[in-house]
Amino acid sequence: MQRAPGKVLLDAVCNHLNLVEGDYFGLEFPDHKKITVWLDLLKPIVKQIRRPKHVVVKFVVKFFPPDHAQLQEELTRYLFALQLKQDLAQGRLTCNDTSAALLISHIVQSEIGDFDEALDREHLAKNKYIPQQDALEDKIVEFHHNHIGQTPAESDFQLLEIARRLEMYGIRLHPAKDREGTKINLAVANTGILVFQGFTKINAFSWAKVRKLSFKRKRFLIKLRPDANSSYQDTLEFLMASRDFCKSFWKICVEHHAFFRLFEEPKPKPKPVLFSRGSSFRFSGRTQKQVLDYVKEGGHKKVRFERKHSKIHSIRSFASQPTEPNSEVPKQSPQSTGLTYGEGAEPPGGHSCQQGRELKVSAEEPGPQQSPSLQKSPLGSLTGSPHLSELSVNSPGGAAPANVTLSPNLSPDTKQASPLVSPLLNDQACPRTDDEEEVRRKRLPTDKAYFIAKEVSSTERTYLKDLEVITSWFQSTVNKEDSMPETLKSLIFPNFEPLHRFHTSFLKEIEQRLALWEGRSNAHMQGDYQRIGDVMLKNIQGMKPLAVHLWKHSEALEGLENEIRGSRRLENFCRDFELQKVCYLPLNTFLLRPLHRLMHYKQILERLCKHHPPNHADFRDCRAALAEITEMVAQLHGTMIKMENFQKLHELKKDLIGIDNLVIPGREFIRLGSLSKLSGKGLQQRMFFLFNDVLLYTSRGLTASNQFKVHGQLPLYGMTIEKSEDEWGVPHCLTLRGQRQSIIVAASSRSEMEKWVEDIQMAIDLAEKSSGPTPELLASSPPDNKSPDEGTAADQESEDDLSASRTSLERQAPHRGNTMVHVCWHRNTSVSMVDFSIAVENQLSGNLLRKFKNSNGWQKLWVVFTNFCLFFYKAHQDSHPLASLPLLGYSLTIPSESENIHKDYVFKLHFKSHVYYFRAESEYTFDRWMEVIRSATSSASRTHVLSHKESHVY
Repeated sequence: MQRAPGKVLLDAVCNHLNLVEGDYFGLEFPDHKKITVWLDLLKPIVKQIRRPKHVVVKFVVKFFPPDHAQLQEELTRYLFALQLKQDLAQGRLTCNDTSAALLISHIVQSEIGDFDEALDREHLAKNKYIPQQDALEDKIVEFHHNHIGQTPAESDFQLLEIARRLEMYGIRLHPAKDREGTKINLAVANTGILVFQGFTKINAFSWAKVRKLSFKRKRFLIKLRPDANSSYQDTLEFLMASRDFCKSFWKICVEHHAFFRLFEEPKPKPKPVLFSRGSSFRFSGRTQKQVLDYVKEGGHKKVRFERKHSKIHSIRSFASQPTEPNSEVPKQSPQSTGLTYGEGAEPPGGHSCQQGRELKVSAEEPGPQQSPSLQKSPLGSLTGSPHLSELSVNSPGGAAPANVTLSPNLSPDTKQASPLVSPLLNDQACPRTDDEEEVRRKRLPTDKAYFIAKEVSSTERTYLKDLEVITSWFQSTVNKEDSMPETLKSLIFPNFEPLHRFHTSFLKEIEQRLALWEGRSNAHMQGDYQRIGDVMLKNIQGMKPLAVHLWKHSEALEGLENEIRGSRRLENFCRDFELQKVCYLPLNTFLLRPLHRLMHYKQILERLCKHHPPNHADFRDCRAALAEITEMVAQLHGTMIKMENFQKLHELKKDLIGIDNLVIPGREFIRLGSLSKLSGKGLQQRMFFLFNDVLLYTSRGLTASNQFKVHGQLPLYGMTIEKSEDEWGVPHCLTLRGQRQSIIVAASSRSEMEKWVEDIQMAIDLAEKSSGPTPELLASSPPDNKSPDEGTAADQESEDDLSASRTSLERQAPHRGNTMVHVCWHRNTSVSMVDFSIAVENQLSGNLLRKFKNSNGWQKLWVVFTNFCLFFYKAHQDSHPLASLPLLGYSLTIPSESENIHKDYVFKLHFKSHVYYFRAESEYTFDRWMEVIRSATSSASRTHVLSHKESHVY
């Protein structure tokens, strides 16, 4: 091994860790002069490490990317989190007290799980994460309370999100002096070379400004490109302690420039014939672009990595284990591999390689015990994804967020631990076998009308559960606290309770008819029960007296939002209710459910009328019921459109920071989605919100609630839009020219670009036809007037954001990472108001059998599709979903022969490496699931959608 080049040793370490993105890391060691240097990957190890038995080689992060979202693998992010933890402890990562407390709170969440004040303080007493930790203990505990339900992987992700914005993120200081002899520190980062005085950055030289780097003895030289506007000399000179220090820093600069700026590894220079001048050192390895392309193309073998709480076993007591055999608390996998770091107890049989003090790869001891931490957060061992995960699981205990969604750019495939292979939803909980399912299926009626009637029953169950969110859960919570005025209570609850009573009776009638249809009940009774039209007609006629309550629902929605705007107490109350597991959608969505349900009845009756011939016994009742419901829908259609826009504006308001008056009369939401904005730093991901009068662009804010901070606005009046791919050399690029500023943006694909062009042009035309230019509407968000060639700080969040009065961390909502805005951000896509309207029509519930790519059996689940998302339950009686799968960006296909799925009615959902198979019970239900899911995975063009809407005359 010693005669091998350094690359062999680094590759061996990465292979041992199953680390795909090992190019971000390096091996450092003290040379014979006690100077810490990086192991040269091209030189033989024996020439670099003179006395290997006495040298400790450390495996550490070498290249810190500007955005941790560029790290595709969860294991990579975990190792970065360990590096940051060590940098905090060693005083390298300096920051203000608020940022330090927030960082440590995420570390504590990843190590011991959900908030428990006594355990928190005990843990902090035993573990020192920064030198002056005691003074911050109260603030750390306060922040930790906001992370309930957050997985260790999500905590790692948040840790990186906060740390990357700090000035000392990834910085290694190298002492030097300037020409005047003033003591300074030099550092190198992904952006260029930095100059510090103490821990304060006083200067920066971006790679674009640097023409040449060199060293001569102890002098480090930076030759700059000519710049008429710069006051600097052509060549800057810094004096370092010795030639070895100087050469070591020069090498690091060369490697950083090559890794972050070059497209591929630089080729070696030809060796001179006689003698050489200068160093022959060059960067060896893949550049960042090559690493990103390799991981995205999926050329590597996927290896399971299951992130767990690091120190949970030494803190939590095992005394409170539940004993129920069907407990919803998931059991810990008996033999799962995790990575641990620091002073925690090391399980037996661990292998170690160095990272700072120690970085260990260890196997947990097998045993039947379940992790007590999971009583509060099953996410700790079930999901291995940061922040936005491919599937999300609801915590069965505590005030956890309703859904914690997961990031699509993550690597784990079906080998990854997932909520749907956990004991929550495994074969023990759903013991039906394939044979039993086949026997049951053969006993069922085969008529398509039966399955349409069954859809009425299954969707009615879901609708009744949604009504109970208001009539039962929300009302009981309101009654416990005096947060809502009586006038608002009398507007909401008396108009929902009659509906709940009526639909409870309606569902009972439908289920009795289905039981007769299947021959399960009262078989001795005579009569033609293989029909549903008569039940539908009777109950739709019975709904007409309830129309007065339906008209009141728009008033209830407006009344609630108006009261929330004027009462901080009611706002906090409703926000806390949304964090309950039963409130799996935004609260105001449930207020519109009765209006949406009328459209579902209309669609079902249209399918029945289309299926039955005119001479069928059920045709007349179905047609009469369709006429009745069409009349009701027509009367309420205008109110429904207005309320959907109103509800969407208020939902977006919760996701945005820096805007006070988003909801104003006449404003209509059109599209939201992710675009890249061209700035001085290059292309940076931004979230855009298009309305009928203004276009906003935002970035993910540094807040505990993951809201988006408004950076700028472009009024649409007088705006022009043009495709500018050739001008800027960026694919799918657009230039938006407003009256006061212009911005350049790029979409993720040509189809995304065309959707934005179509909607923005439509919005511009609408603005031009209006009375005139829109006044300054977003007073609290100053426009960003900087061009792409100006300063780089325009799109950065400042530390002052942490102490802003209305948006401070202390007062912020604990979590808003599960909204459609965040799904679009992580899937790099967009969704329009037209898509939302179609999604309202396309809702479905029912049993499906589910299978992973590498699993054997099929598991029966109750599945609800709504709001572009699949929600999974063990059974339809459950009050809240156990897991969810946002579908934006997913592909919907039929399995191929090579996939060996030898079953009928199977469809496949896949996104990158995530693959799921679902199996329906009949051809009709298969077609329906395909229809509704396709509406979420692929949005139609506006012209197609408008013609679709016109065909359903209201």
